Amino acid sequence: MSNLNLSCLSFRGRIAQGELLSGHTSLKVGGPADLFAVPEDEADLLELVSWLDLHGISRFIIGGGYNLLVGDGGIRGAVVSLERFTGINLIDPSQGLLRAQAGADNLTVVRFAQERGFGGIGFMAGIPGTVGGGMKMNAGAYGSGIMERTSSLTLLRNGTVADFPVGELDYGYRRVSLAPGDIILAATFTLVKRGQAETEDEIRKDQELRRTKHAVGYPSAGSFFKNPPGQAAWRLIDQAGVRGVQVGGAQVSEVHSNFLVNRGGATARDFLALAERVKERVKVITGVELEEEVRFVGDK
Repeated sequence: MSNLNLSCLSFRGRIAQGELLSGHTSLKVGGPADLFAVPEDEADLLELVSWLDLHGISRFIIGGGYNLLVGDGGIRGAVVSLERFTGINLIDPSQGLLRAQAGADNLTVVRFAQERGFGGIGFMAGIPGTVGGGMKMNAGAYGSGIMERTSSLTLLRNGTVADFPVGELDYGYRRVSLAPGDIILAATFTLVKRGQAETEDEIRKDQELRRTKHAVGYPSAGSFFKNPPGQAAWRLIDQAGVRGVQVGGAQVSEVHSNFLVNRGGATARDFLALAERVKERVKVITGVELEEEVRFVGDK
């Protein structure tokens, strides 16, 4: 892609070639992107996507970089960051409808609602990352899922921006199935009237629980494996005796065994090898086959 003439692209955001993705993921690993682009706004994104499609360049959307393992070989095509899509609006107070753009931080959205007397999404406060990433994986915590409080998603689909009610979407545990090429631009939440003190208590309890259980001390991507039906992945990993096991710079956290952490200098290959070792031991000892929650993308 080095022969592309980027000067002919009417783009107001930032664009670079060969940018390392290790600086854009919570695991701090990942090779270069052929193109890395940060659009200023929706119009800028539409211009970029149109240009990429015209040149037959594939695209991958990234938010806060959580729940993601990028290969050491990087990503071919364009990586598009929605980090500047941070708008939050209470669009209909009578119905408790709040719209947050994909790049908005989860805790910021909860606080925005709290200050206006709305709640019901306090569990999002402790989920690291952004709204777009949370929607993409139907993030949840302690029995609550983000899609349960979502009334619609705003998607860029086939060059058109439109709202899609959640009833028209296929989603389940830690997944939302969208059409190829869809880009999540925003989500509209249905909230409930709630006093600020009550919401603060909900946030405090959630964050304290996460501090005691999830403060692993090293870069991670959050829970690495999905919980099998009726079981906890961390407990199965402990039963398999692999808490603390290390491959290169990647380690099964000694604090929470469903977190794989970067102890320093880890590569994507380290994490892939470690994850495979964990899965093999869990299968042998418990008979359960773990499935990754963290997505692997790019070239090994």
